[in-house]
Amino acid sequence: MRIAYLIARLLLGLVMLVFGANVYLQFMPAGPLPPGPLAEFTHALLSSHYIYAIGIFQVVPGILLLVNRYVPLALALLAPVIVNICFIHIFMAPMGLPLAAVVVILWLILFYRVRGAFHGVFLQNAPEPI
Repeated sequence: MRIAYLIARLLLGLVMLVFGANVYLQFMPAGPLPPGPLAEFTHALLSSHYIYAIGIFQVVPGILLLVNRYVPLALALLAPVIVNICFIHIFMAPMGLPLAAVVVILWLILFYRVRGAFHGVFLQNAPEPI
């Protein structure tokens, strides 16, 4: 299980770092977008510069995962990004769904290993103050 954790941590960190850095450096060529909702959504992200915030929330957790520091924090920051990636691929770009599924599986492997750090999040009632 330690090897699976290491591989998942490095792969997820690398994927997030590469795709997040691509927002700023554009080293991967972007093909033409198909007409429709995905093109409109992408245009809104680019024209509002919101894509740069998304890039930060990919790059920083990616670096944290690669250097093996604050892994629970990195997973907490990546969770909403990954949910949005999945929704985009489910509703607008199904051709990217396999990669989104791999990212979810990697995230779940990491979450399982550090699940103790999230114990307080799953408490039904808040503990009484001391």
